[in-house]
Amino acid sequence: MTDEQIKEKILKILPEVEIPEGKPTLTVIVPPDKLFTLAKELKESPDTSFDYLICLTGVDYGKSMSVFYHITSTKFNHTIILKTSTQNRETPAFDSVYSIWKTAEYHEREAYDLLGITFNNHPDLRRMFLDEDWVGHPLRKDYSDPINIVER
Repeated sequence: MTDEQIKEKILKILPEVEIPEGKPTLTVIVPPDKLFTLAKELKESPDTSFDYLICLTGVDYGKSMSVFYHITSTKFNHTIILKTSTQNRETPAFDSVYSIWKTAEYHEREAYDLLGITFNNHPDLRRMFLDEDWVGHPLRKDYSDPINIVER
């Protein structure tokens, strides 16, 4: 499938997504409550077969928290990016995609540990790099650690 065909398919599945023009990789902006459904459909559909989550990245934009999912089809060799965001900075949460792509397990744990993003239905959501009693999330824009003189 070409990017244009993938775009058409995604718009048929979920017409409310945004697909910005001019990106080097087809990027789809998905409402958080629809991400899991779209991701599952893109993996299970025989004509897209997005069977591999390359990476999952959490981003703190200051006013919102986002997660980017780079997914690819090893069968058809096409790649897209799914992006979802929330304005809830206090308790950002998204549905886990672990049941779709097992590689999400550690990516989601990393985003949880360093940014404080919770992933609903994750099988083992706990800190990955920092001690369990660590206070705060060091990749957040509002993080501060006066002992080690870290301010953002």
